[in-house]
Amino acid sequence: MAESVGISCPLPGEQDNVEQTKGNPTLDSSTFIPPVPLASPSIIIEFCDRCRWLHRATWVSTELFLTFPPPALKAISIIPLNSEETGGRFRVWLNLEGGPPQLMWDRKIEGGFPELKGLKQRIRDYVQPGKSLGHSDKKSE
Repeated sequence: MAESVGISCPLPGEQDNVEQTKGNPTLDSSTFIPPVPLASPSIIIEFCDRCRWLHRATWVSTELFLTFPPPALKAISIIPLNSEETGGRFRVWLNLEGGPPQLMWDRKIEGGFPELKGLKQRIRDYVQPGKSLGHSDKKSE
């Protein structure tokens, strides 16, 4: 059994008895509350699956969550696209309360993939203005 600071996280198959799950609200799917669609603020990353950019999309999402942990960002969605009209797409959107998602980065418009320094600065200016990004805020010489 996995343990962390007194919290027990049983793995599948470690239940002593399936009968114990009956009447247990933590295991009754009828009591589950689904996540709120497009929690705010949140990020949406669209990418071309045919271009095999899943690893880049997950890397960007990880970096953004490390820089802007909840509640600064409440969710990051990664959406693979696989059609002729979405070929070569890599877009990062920011969803804020009360408005449509705002485009933070488009690979075709910007001429390439985002440098994380610049992307983090753009997102920071909306979700946490004034937050220091440490080395990502230092000017290049």
